[in-house]
Amino acid sequence: MISKGDTVIYESTVYPGATEEDCIPVVEKMSGLTYNVDFFAGYSPERINPGDKEHTVEKNKKSNLRLDPGSGEKVDALYKSVITAGTHLAPSIRVAEAAKVIENSQRDINIAFVNELKKIFDRMNIDTMAVLEAAGTKWNFLHFKPGLVGGHCIGVDPYYLAQKAQEYDYHPEIILAGRRMNDSMGNYVAGEVVKRMIKEGLNVKDAQILVLGITFKENCPDVRNTKVIDVVKALKEYGTHVTIYDPWANPEEVKQEYGVDIQTCKPTQKFDAVVTAVSHKEFEEDTSGSYLKECGVLYGLKD
Repeated sequence: MISKGDTVIYESTVYPGATEEDCIPVVEKMSGLTYNVDFFAGYSPERINPGDKEHTVEKNKKSNLRLDPGSGEKVDALYKSVITAGTHLAPSIRVAEAAKVIENSQRDINIAFVNELKKIFDRMNIDTMAVLEAAGTKWNFLHFKPGLVGGHCIGVDPYYLAQKAQEYDYHPEIILAGRRMNDSMGNYVAGEVVKRMIKEGLNVKDAQILVLGITFKENCPDVRNTKVIDVVKALKEYGTHVTIYDPWANPEEVKQEYGVDIQTCKPTQKFDAVVTAVSHKEFEEDTSGSYLKECGVLYGLKD
């Protein structure tokens, strides 16, 4: 329970207005204290990138820091003592909240764009990664790769902004279109694997398929809202037998969350198809082709 003179700082990604409209009234009700009189509040979104050893907490500028006038200088000094990259004072809490939610929404939309490009270029028999590499020679080209967009941030946060926009009688087209595209990729990957198996003359029913990776991103043990499970479910609907291998994930957590078993040690058998769903460093060091039967199919979104 908070006391008089305390400062409450929110760091979770939310829609603009959540801190002042929803969170602070709860604190007032539960504590009996008055906002900006007995206690103060602010918003300073976290900038932690799971699995990233380079862009660590102290190196990420708190560019959206916003605190009330009564506590701003004190808490700003607190953050500066930890965040060596510095801080930036946004003009309002709502601005800080909005800035954070569009960071993730922007990335979601950019990935959706290259996912759509992959679908187009696959039909044209053009190597998507080769296209992106060629386009990347232009100085201002944005470097994004196709992929399964899950996790507790990028795959979720755009809905916060979309819902708030609808409360203001605006239907966000681009944000929701990006979400639909990225949410469709699990079924797309499974369908592409099956198509390639058929072209190779392989029987799809009862085929043995290895999925490499179950976490929501590479070199990270986090399985929250992973979209790899969409690939697994779709492949099973085709009547295949799916083995999941991920040296980073916790088998008990995966079983509890998704009801599937995984292996954390390298499989010794050969498979009809291998899907590189997550680009863990272990998979880059050990060629995925070593798991394949003769004439087997290898598929990776970023290959």
